[in-house]
Amino acid sequence: MTQITKGARRVGLLGGSFNPAHDGHRHISVEALRLLGLDEVWWLVSPQNPLKPEKGMAALETRLASARRAKRHPRIKALAIEGELGTRYTVDTVRALQRLHPKTRFIWLMGADNLAQFHRWRGWRRLARRVAIAVFPRSGYGRSSLTAPAMAWLRRWRRINAAPRHWTEWELPAIVMLKIRLSPQSASRLRARNPEWASAPTSNK
Repeated sequence: MTQITKGARRVGLLGGSFNPAHDGHRHISVEALRLLGLDEVWWLVSPQNPLKPEKGMAALETRLASARRAKRHPRIKALAIEGELGTRYTVDTVRALQRLHPKTRFIWLMGADNLAQFHRWRGWRRLARRVAIAVFPRSGYGRSSLTAPAMAWLRRWRRINAAPRHWTEWELPAIVMLKIRLSPQSASRLRARNPEWASAPTSNK
């Protein structure tokens, strides 16, 4: 069991396709800053999610630009760092970030929809042994996330009564389910509403 040390910079990692990024991503991130006492949240824009089809996926630079437009917060950073690290899977990305930033303490942020399929992620148990996991509610995924295959293993390490801001003191694995207002936005709804969104001018600001 790994004990995380105190006193380091605290960063939440929110990975995803961001196809496109939207206010739901921002809402989760702002709540993570508040509830978990984070210094920053990093959006890790994936070159290509191994569990999602390439068809319909906008170019990485387009999705990164949408993330930089949507974040609207000085402590949220939109990054396409997996290309620089040469990693494809989250467990490898996290390991590389921990090696590059030894004084930073990371926590993985995910929606309940991702927890429902977490057992399909490569090395998901190894990931849970490396970083604490904070799960945010998603409409329609309340029960399915709690009964997800991965939760059969993770349930024994669920932090039900612990204060979320104390996550740096938890032994790993550790998972906490946070209660926040649901956001109605999703990338699939935005694509359905505006199929040509990826044709909009991009910006790196």
